[in-house]
Amino acid sequence: MLVVLRHPQFRKLYTAQVVALVGTGLLTVALGLLAYQIAGGQAGAVLGTALAIKMVAYVAVAPVISALTQRLPRRLVLVSADAVRAAIALLLPFVTHTWQIYVLIALLQSASATFTPAFQSLIPSILVDEEDYTRGLSLSRLAYDMESLLSPVLAAVLLTVISYHSLFVGTAAGFVASALLVVTTRLPHLAPAERSAPLLERITEGARIMLNRPVLRGLLAMNLVVAAATALVIVNTVVYVRDRLGGSNTEVALALGCFGFGSMVVALATPRLLAVIPERRFMLTGCVVLPLGLLAAALPTLLPRPAGAVVLALTWMLLGAGTSLINTPSARLLRAQSEPETRTAVFTAQFSLSHACFLITYPIAGKLGALAGLPTTAIVLAALATLAATTAARAWPASAAADTERATATR
Repeated sequence: MLVVLRHPQFRKLYTAQVVALVGTGLLTVALGLLAYQIAGGQAGAVLGTALAIKMVAYVAVAPVISALTQRLPRRLVLVSADAVRAAIALLLPFVTHTWQIYVLIALLQSASATFTPAFQSLIPSILVDEEDYTRGLSLSRLAYDMESLLSPVLAAVLLTVISYHSLFVGTAAGFVASALLVVTTRLPHLAPAERSAPLLERITEGARIMLNRPVLRGLLAMNLVVAAATALVIVNTVVYVRDRLGGSNTEVALALGCFGFGSMVVALATPRLLAVIPERRFMLTGCVVLPLGLLAAALPTLLPRPAGAVVLALTWMLLGAGTSLINTPSARLLRAQSEPETRTAVFTAQFSLSHACFLITYPIAGKLGALAGLPTTAIVLAALATLAATTAARAWPASAAADTERATATR
C-alpha cells in the first residue's frame, strides 16, 4: 500500500493531511482543558456545544463556501483555510469566556469545512489509477485512525514538560506545516465551474447530483448507518467504562483504541479486498456488521465486569471495522459518479450530508442514554442503522453497481 507514496504530489499532500491531523488532535485535548479552566464542572456542556457548532459548520457552511470559492485556485483555498485555522489556534489560549470559545470554534470549523472537501476532491486528479487511488484512500483512513490513537498520547507526553496552553502552539504549527506543504506541491488544474449558474444552484449542486444517482443515494443512507455506530462509541464509551464497568480513564482510552484498531485493520486490507470484492457487496457488508455490533453493545453492562469489558472491547473493534468497510471506499463512489467540473461539489455534499447524520444520532446516543440506559440506546441505534442499511440496499440496486464498475473500469 505504501507504494503510492512514491507519487510526489500525493506524498506531500498526504504529509500535509497527517501534520494537520496531529495539530487537530492536540487541539482536542487542549480545548478540553481550556473549557475546564473557564467553566469548571460545566466543561462537558461547553464541549458539547462546541461539538454542535462544529457539526453545524460542516453541514451549513461547507456547501456555501464551496460554491463561493469554486473558481478560485485550489492552492489559494487550501492555504487560506490553513492560515485561518493557525491564527485561531493561537488566539484560543487568550480567551476568558465561553462565548469566545464558541465564536473561535465556529470560525475554525468553518475553515476546516472549507479545507477538507477541497483537499479530498484533488486526490482523484492526482491518483488517476484506480488501484493507486484505493491505496491512497486506505492511507487517508489510516491517518484518521492513527490520529485518534496517538494524538492523546502525544499530548499526554507533551503536558509533562509544557503547559496545556502550549498545545495550541503545536496545533498552529501543524496547520502552518500543512500550508507550506500545499504551497510547494504542484496541484492539478480542475475544470472551472459554470460561472452563470445562480448561487443557490451552485450551493445545492452536489446534493442534487447525489440524490439523482442511485449509487450515491445508497451512500447517503450508509452515512446514517455509520453515524449510528460512531455516535454510540464517541458519546457513550466513557459511560460504559467509567460508570457501568467501573473502569479507569486509561481503560476509556483503551476502549476507544479498540474502535480505532478495528477500523485500521479494515483500512489496511481494503486495497486487496476491493481487488476481488465488488464495492457494493463490500460496503453492504459494513451495513450488516454495524447493526449487529450495535445489538452486541447492549450486552456489556448486563454482564459481570471482566466479561463485560471483554465484550465491550470486541464489540468496539467490530464497530470500528464496520465503519471502515463503508467509509474507506466511499470516495471511490464519489469519483466514479462525478465529472471533474462537479467533483468538488459532490465531495462537499458528501462531507456536509454525512455530518448532518450526526445531528440525528448524537442526541439519540446522549439523551436516550441518560434517560433510558445504554442497552435501550444501543437497540434503538441498531434499529435506526438497520432501517438505513435496508434503504441503502434498495437505493443502490445491483444493476447500478454493475454500471459503476463499468464506469470505473473505463477511467
